Amino acid sequence: MPVPVPVPVPVTASAGRPPAQASLTTGALARMLGVSPTTVRSWERRYGIGPARRDPGRHRQWSPRDVAVLAEMCRLTARGVTPAEAARLALAAEAPEPPEAHEPPPPAGAPAGGGGNTLPVGTVRPECRGLARAAVRLDAPELARILRHSVDTLGPVAAWTEVMMPALRAAGRKWAAEGERYVEVEHLLSWHVAAALRRAADRVEPPQGPAVLLAGMPAELHALPLEALAAGLAERGLPFRMFGPALPTEALLEAVRRTGPPAVLLWSQVARTADRALARRVAETAWGPHGARTRPVVLTAGPGWTGSRRPPGALRPRDLPTALDQLEHLLR
Repeated sequence: MPVPVPVPVPVTASAGRPPAQASLTTGALARMLGVSPTTVRSWERRYGIGPARRDPGRHRQWSPRDVAVLAEMCRLTARGVTPAEAARLALAAEAPEPPEAHEPPPPAGAPAGGGGNTLPVGTVRPECRGLARAAVRLDAPELARILRHSVDTLGPVAAWTEVMMPALRAAGRKWAAEGERYVEVEHLLSWHVAAALRRAADRVEPPQGPAVLLAGMPAELHALPLEALAAGLAERGLPFRMFGPALPTEALLEAVRRTGPPAVLLWSQVARTADRALARRVAETAWGPHGARTRPVVLTAGPGWTGSRRPPGALRPRDLPTALDQLEHLLR
């Protein structure tokens, strides 16, 4: 099922963009669409995506119809379509009348799919490639569209494992290799992933009854895997309480005492946040009347719980589907 083409919005000269009948140079068009001039020239040379008017001795002039074709090329490559196929589709889309408008351009300075700066994601779904390209472009509307489409068509669990997580890992690797240059890419991508997962988690009203408790360790700032877990629980119709990252020690223990969860999942991304003693205290926290006290089953999830950090008796799910299966078993 293809991602729907975004609805165009009016573009006016007062908004700082050219009117419908104006023509643009290659440099001006590249800045407007957030594509490097080198990418535009490369697409023109390889795929024939170029201006119809070529005046001798003058810069190439892009008409509104030319702009529409190139904008469609950018939209398709941002969704993961290969440049060659995107060019074929963009050129095949006939526009008998010059368009009076096109969607707002992405921020200048970030290349579109096919440009030099990319997030290498390897062999992944087209949605993941499109997500990575949109992230590099800082194209927030496209990020939101791809994520919404992925969750709706694949479900939150598959969308997390096959689309979101590979793109997030690629952004993390790029940030580690390039330093401060790609922090904004990772932050924008992370925010939109969290928003998409939270919408999925809120979509279904969970049933009443004992709910599992989801929390990050007190020093743990990463929460996206917990958001994915909450969305997966909601998809299965299982009740949960999400407390998010960095829940302080006493607040965590008090939450266990007050809610009496059958299971508590503690997330740790890195070893320094995996507090074995605290996990044991959670497992030993009892509630209920005297003579009928119960304690939660603790699940230690995340790469921080490797080796001997896992407390005795705690479950150690290796991935999201396993964690969901274990929690469902404990609830049912």
